[in-house]
Amino acid sequence: MKKHTGASDSLLQVGVLVGALVLALLVGAGLILLARASPIAAYKAMFTGPFSGRYGITESLVKATPLLLIGLGIVISFRSGILNIGGEGQMIAGSLAGAAVALALPGWPAVALLPLTMIAGILAGAVWGGIAGWLKACLSVNEILSTVMLNQIAFQLNLYLIRGPMIDPQEVAYGTGCPQTALLPRSIWLPRIIRGTRFHWGLVIAVAFAVLVYVFLWRTTIGYRMRASGAGPQAARAAGIGVENYQILAMAFAGGFAGLAGVVEVLGVHHRVLEGLSGGYGFSGIVVALFGRLHPLGCIPASILFGMLTLGADMMQRAVSIPAAIVMAIQGLVVLFVVGSDLLIRQPDLLRRRLRMVGPSIAPAGGAAGGNKEVNS
Repeated sequence: MKKHTGASDSLLQVGVLVGALVLALLVGAGLILLARASPIAAYKAMFTGPFSGRYGITESLVKATPLLLIGLGIVISFRSGILNIGGEGQMIAGSLAGAAVALALPGWPAVALLPLTMIAGILAGAVWGGIAGWLKACLSVNEILSTVMLNQIAFQLNLYLIRGPMIDPQEVAYGTGCPQTALLPRSIWLPRIIRGTRFHWGLVIAVAFAVLVYVFLWRTTIGYRMRASGAGPQAARAAGIGVENYQILAMAFAGGFAGLAGVVEVLGVHHRVLEGLSGGYGFSGIVVALFGRLHPLGCIPASILFGMLTLGADMMQRAVSIPAAIVMAIQGLVVLFVVGSDLLIRQPDLLRRRLRMVGPSIAPAGGAAGGNKEVNS
């Protein structure tokens, strides 16, 4: 009976997430109508484009790679009871640090330079995230405000560096002044899995890290303490767990994964740092984590789904010629509705009351999920 109730709850949670996605698209259809375009044609391009051939499938996987890495960091921070909205800034910090190391050591062999580049990106992201964690743990600074402000600092720092000290010397010589760094050494570019596409080995790295994060959170003492800190801080303190220390550690992990996403995006796709490299992945990674039910393995299919939606949104814009702002607004609606639906999922009693108002027959049996279930789920 208990197992049956758990399965019903899982199906219900998936239903809530899918319902939130559908509602967001319905509201988005209204925006498309305001732009005097056909929602049917727009959504047809959005949902069929990623399956239109090798390009659509591989590009979806390329976009899924940073989403998965950032989503893994979000899972760790959210499970530890601290909200990380700073994926964008952490990703930028990682890409800048990785590029700086690679460009500073051009003659080094790839076997040494590639790990150094990735480690530099991870450390930079970890420091950027750890700052917000330290402010939260030691000074009680709201982590949402601090991560958003750190995002802005990273944006401006990125613009300053790629237009100034780190600008491509060829851009200066030609007088074009395009804000971007020089190309990183070709020897450390991530190899392409399928020739003729941009699909690189970054997704394999990300999936391997998803498995490691699952093992870390559910099979190690530190992981259990981090999840306990998030599920019940007061109970965790009573048990002797240093909640504040694990909050800092969680934000450092989250920033490290976002920093790795930045380095992988540079090494696998652009091969240099340029303006707009983060591309909103830091915010979409939150949706991926929530859609994956804050589970590292659940983030794998969620990241592929949102990779397809991201590519589909680009194809939709080209197919029906709607303004880019409409596409961004629809993506924002998806984020808003999915994040909002998490309130119902985290409060199963509230969800059941709402369902009973619709129809008693579809409300699942069983009691409310408790704090211990949160730790063990």
